[in-house]
Amino acid sequence: MRETSFCDGYELMLVKLSARGLRALSATSPRPFVARIWEDPTLPESERASNLLLLPGEAAALPQGFRGYLLRRAMQVSDRENVYLLGSEHHYLRTGDVVRIDPARGSVSALYRAASRSNTFLVTERCDNFCVMCSQPPKCHDDSWLVNDLEQAIPLISSEAAEIGITGGEPALLGERLVQLLVLLRRCLPRTSVHVLSNGRRFADSSFARRIGDVKHPDLMFGIPLYSDLPEEHDYVVQASGAFDETVRGILNLKRRRVRVELRFVIHRETVTRMPEFARFVARNLTFVDHVALMGLEPVGFAKANIEALWIDPVDYNGALGEAVMTLERAGMATSIYNHQLCTLDPRLHRFARKSISDWKNIYIEACEGCRRKEDCGGFFASATLRRSRGIVAYT
Repeated sequence: MRETSFCDGYELMLVKLSARGLRALSATSPRPFVARIWEDPTLPESERASNLLLLPGEAAALPQGFRGYLLRRAMQVSDRENVYLLGSEHHYLRTGDVVRIDPARGSVSALYRAASRSNTFLVTERCDNFCVMCSQPPKCHDDSWLVNDLEQAIPLISSEAAEIGITGGEPALLGERLVQLLVLLRRCLPRTSVHVLSNGRRFADSSFARRIGDVKHPDLMFGIPLYSDLPEEHDYVVQASGAFDETVRGILNLKRRRVRVELRFVIHRETVTRMPEFARFVARNLTFVDHVALMGLEPVGFAKANIEALWIDPVDYNGALGEAVMTLERAGMATSIYNHQLCTLDPRLHRFARKSISDWKNIYIEACEGCRRKEDCGGFFASATLRRSRGIVAYT
């Protein structure tokens, strides 16, 4: 269960994926390491080396062979290494979760949570776009350790995992290493769907798109943004000249290689005026894509910094959104609305709305209490504190 409380009118249901507060009770590893959480001390010894034993209370002795030990309560330890006392921030950790332990920083980062469907891996913070509303502003530094960690984590993830997300930055900047990552996912998690967020530009190189297709992953989709039917408007939003042409060529090349593609359109003041024209452009020219997502703004990162220039109340664009959705539906295209509250949408659009916000950053505000549609509604981003639609009202 996620902790739930009210703070300044917001119902918080947040998970801290990374936090300090880890206290060493013994000698520790000199470098960070990745391991899986296990709560059963009788795990066969041959399987213990990649697992951290999580104990809720004191134990007479710590069984040997585990990669380390996480305790909910402090106890005297004399004969084991990598014994840590967990902070309260990681109350949610359970068997099957995969974590990164950094002894020097005293931190735990949850890389994968077995009980959640919202498991997304950041593989780089580098990007060749500079979007005006980017929620993960790019950084130009060597962060190859992110993929190193992921390559250790993937073999530890349950084969029953429903979906894994890959995001950045721009994952395609990894080049051949992205291909290798997809091969590893196919080999270790053949029944798990993989969704990669990419700007698509690097796939304008047909040989790169071919290598992605040659992986032959059974359930792979690339989510690629296109923000206008006009090249100059898309290029302005992503702050990169020529990006529209490269993105469209990338989409075409991936589809030629039978890789599934989702188009993503984030709605804000710089994109909303041509949303109906965008939909008509897609319905005429890109009907072969597998899904179209029309998305509300996540007010964090550059979007937060530019909130005055970007924010528009969903109530004020319901007409344009409805026109775009109906155009895409008439073209036979699978279409969804992400990151919106049901009460801000025209009722005829409710069937397209999805609960799309990841659980670790999803909240409901006090106005949502008593709403009979709450379980069907996507709620809010936790970062949505600067602006709120005037259309928010509980269904009673």
